Amino acid sequence: MDEKQKKTKKGKQLEINLPDSEAQGTYSNLVMITHSPSEFVLDFIAVMPGVPKAKVMKRMVLTPDHAKRLLNALNENVNRYESEHGSITSKEKFDVPFNYRGPKPEA
Repeated sequence: MDEKQKKTKKGKQLEINLPDSEAQGTYSNLVMITHSPSEFVLDFIAVMPGVPKAKVMKRMVLTPDHAKRLLNALNENVNRYESEHGSITSKEKFDVPFNYRGPKPEA
């Protein structure tokens, strides 16, 4: 099976296309999360040392169901990573910029 194809629960294959413009990825070292009754908004931010301003690099909007699936997938992958490479420990303390409010929750 091709790497870009994954089996769905019904046994069908889903082809996933990764455009060249996204293949390099986007660097982020902070994520701010807000939510409303109908969606979760994840703002992926790049904070650079000595720079007083940070930039939102990507904004992802998820349904609550998808946010829960993402949480479970991240948990599973962090556990797998730590079993292969050891415990992840954060050496630096980072104060969350509480002046950032993100989008206002709306239905």
